Amino acid sequence: MKHILLIATGGTIASRHTSDGLEPRITSEELLEYVPETEGFCQVDSVQPFSLDSTNVCQEHWLTLAGLIEENYDRYDGFVICHGTDTMAYTAAALSYLIQNNLKPVVITGAQKPINLEITDARLNLRDSLRFVSDDRAHGVNIVFGGKVIAGTRAKKERSKSYNAFSSINYPDIAVIQDKRIIFYIDDRNQIRERVRFYHGMNARVFLLKLIPGMDGEILNLMSSRCDAVIIESFGVGGLPSYGEQSFQSAIKQWFQKGKKVIMATQVTHEGSDMEIYQVGKAIKERFPVVEAFDMTLEATVTKTMWLLGCGVAGETFDTEFYRTINHDILLAE
Repeated sequence: MKHILLIATGGTIASRHTSDGLEPRITSEELLEYVPETEGFCQVDSVQPFSLDSTNVCQEHWLTLAGLIEENYDRYDGFVICHGTDTMAYTAAALSYLIQNNLKPVVITGAQKPINLEITDARLNLRDSLRFVSDDRAHGVNIVFGGKVIAGTRAKKERSKSYNAFSSINYPDIAVIQDKRIIFYIDDRNQIRERVRFYHGMNARVFLLKLIPGMDGEILNLMSSRCDAVIIESFGVGGLPSYGEQSFQSAIKQWFQKGKKVIMATQVTHEGSDMEIYQVGKAIKERFPVVEAFDMTLEATVTKTMWLLGCGVAGETFDTEFYRTINHDILLAE
């Protein structure tokens, strides 16, 4: 029987109704009381490093979770993190970079309704998560939600209220869980040949800029003193406008002169960027050594940038490492 560590962090799954709205108040031990049937296939210990609405979860909490898993890695066969849904995709992506070459499963799950309600998705998601981490084929960082197993770097919350809140973006689901059965679509466990490695730094001086029509490059100048990298969420397959008193090209030039990184992404969820198609994108790539996110999710792009900067990676080495595939995060880079 597998020995699992349940890590409770708050979120809707652990919330109770209060006069001020839902607040996470259900403990890790109480969560397990709602899924007694899991005692038939796994032994679970629990711990609660913090109890937060996931809106309040940030880089320091990702490092806490990775450190907790590192501390207990040899004692347990797998880990389940109960987490709020709003920033779950960021946490899953961040842990994919902080915990690499991982032959043990780390699952992040949560719910759209609290576990103490009569009608809720919480009990199913928690049961499925414990069942998945108890499977010999399970490994790496994944989200288990709504019967789907999604790679930690490919998940995105696409629905704010529905039970099928998460989708795998530009990549197949790792597995599905149906009627207590786990059907794997991707099983690459045998490709992991190096020892698990934990990382201990994240640089939070990263900004995600969403372009809107009419914006000019002055906004980049205003951010340059506060950020070490900017991810520009552009239109379509990627490019930058050339209107306004302050051009984006001039602003980007100043960023590179200061040794800062510029990453180009797209506002379009599916199919990714390709800046070579249109002049507005190709001109930028030919003039500046910008990094392109291609088919990565924005959550993975943000957290990978934070992780690389946190490791002290810079210059051309940053570009090379950004394009190195980690937990299925990027496929289209050349």
